[in-house]
Amino acid sequence: MNTRSKKENIQLYECPECQLHYKEKEWMNKCEAWCKEHHSCNLEIIAHAIENEKEKR
Repeated sequence: MNTRSKKENIQLYECPECQLHYKEKEWMNKCEAWCKEHHSCNLEIIAHAIENEKEKR
C-alpha cells in the first residue's frame, strides 16, 4: 500500500502484513515476503522502516 507522509510530504510504502512503513518499495516487498513466510519480522529488514529512523534521532 502506498501512503504519503503529511509531515514530510514523501511517498511511503506500507507492509500489508505488519504495517511498518518504508521509503523504498524494495524494502516493503522484502518485509511483506518475510512476514508472509515466517509470520514474524526480520530485524535486518525492519531496520529500514521509518518507524526505526525516528528512534535513531
